[in-house]
Amino acid sequence: MTELLYRDDAYLRTAEATVTSLTEEGGIVLDRSIFYPNGGGQPGDIGSLETAAGERIAIVGTRYTADRSAIALTPATGAALPAPGDIVVQHLDWETRYKHMRMHTAMHLLSVVLPYPVTGGQVGAEESRLDFDLPEGESVDRIKATEALMALVNGDHSVITEWITDDELAANPGLVKTMKVKPPVGSGRVRLVRIGTDVDLQPCGGTHVSTTAEIGEVHISKLENKGKINRRVRLRFGPMLTA
Repeated sequence: MTELLYRDDAYLRTAEATVTSLTEEGGIVLDRSIFYPNGGGQPGDIGSLETAAGERIAIVGTRYTADRSAIALTPATGAALPAPGDIVVQHLDWETRYKHMRMHTAMHLLSVVLPYPVTGGQVGAEESRLDFDLPEGESVDRIKATEALMALVNGDHSVITEWITDDELAANPGLVKTMKVKPPVGSGRVRLVRIGTDVDLQPCGGTHVSTTAEIGEVHISKLENKGKINRRVRLRFGPMLTA
């Protein structure tokens, strides 16, 4: 199995690794990865691999292998592939990853501001979205919700990870906010992300910043109806334009 370096240190930008295999599709499997694989609404990381000869292999995506036992890096079309056993240095596209970390953490806060069941979501570097199952007749005030969101951001709350057992999660179903995507169980333990002492606690395998203040200014840019009770809330960096 690939050692998940990003899970223990989301701020790790470079790391040495050994190529363990190549997939049938040409993916590069490493023994340890700083690249986050596509999943949980967060895109797979991009960047490059540096060979012992100093050559760079552009990485345009990251996914789990079919059996989810390892992580496969997708090289750019036509790239010369390393061989199993080769030592490479991973270089993360940090600017994109850091935006994903800030956005993903902001989406956790958004689920606090709007305490409704989450029916879907997608992290983006420039814009993200969460879909909520709102009770019939309820609506979202974009300005007030943004103000509440920024109050949590500016609260500079710590963001840490914890672990519980599968049985503990089963005994506390309220920890799971998503209706359609359930946290992976079966390995015996589940990763939780805690914000502040009591701001938020929920299962999540993604990457996040270490404090909410790192998110910076964000705002709800758009509200959309996606069904009778389903509301899509779009989130962007920067100040809200009220004009």
